[in-house]
Amino acid sequence: MKPILNFIFILSIILSTQAQSQKSNAGIKGGYNLAAVSFDGDTETGQRHGFHIGLYGESFVSESASFQIEFLYSQQGYELEDNSGTFTQKLDYINVPLLLKLYPSENFYLEVGPQAGLAISHKEEFDSSFGVFDTSQEFDPQSFDWGVNFGTGIKTDSGVSFGVRYHLGLGSIYDEGNPKNRVWLFSVGFDF
Repeated sequence: MKPILNFIFILSIILSTQAQSQKSNAGIKGGYNLAAVSFDGDTETGQRHGFHIGLYGESFVSESASFQIEFLYSQQGYELEDNSGTFTQKLDYINVPLLLKLYPSENFYLEVGPQAGLAISHKEEFDSSFGVFDTSQEFDPQSFDWGVNFGTGIKTDSGVSFGVRYHLGLGSIYDEGNPKNRVWLFSVGFDF
């Protein structure tokens, strides 16, 4: 975790230095999450519907490339459903993606980069078919998560952006079963 945070800190200093000579902007973004978990790389769970919201800062290093750092609250987790009921794991994170954005044209971009996340809440619920056996319990997931993001989108001249991103989690949520986050994010952003 420490090397990733050091990398983000050093890159932030570089970006703030670059921002003095190049265009930069900041804004707010939010949207819809479609989250799941992959166990042992073989099976993927059902999806949990949620949302994300946060702030971003984008600094251009050239006319067609920028770095963007974000601070996002993100609802993640998964659902498992069978004949006896539905198990839902609710994991909420503060995520810090650091993205390289390439603009092949003025309003279209591609993005890729690492992400570090801190779990701020977690809850597991079992909703049985009968209602008698409904339970709510907390397990102890790893507090730190990390992975890589891949995405694309469009940004209008007025600063409104529409994007889609896939987060490929590389850190295990729990020790058992090697579960990793998988999240689709559909976002709308507004420059200040």
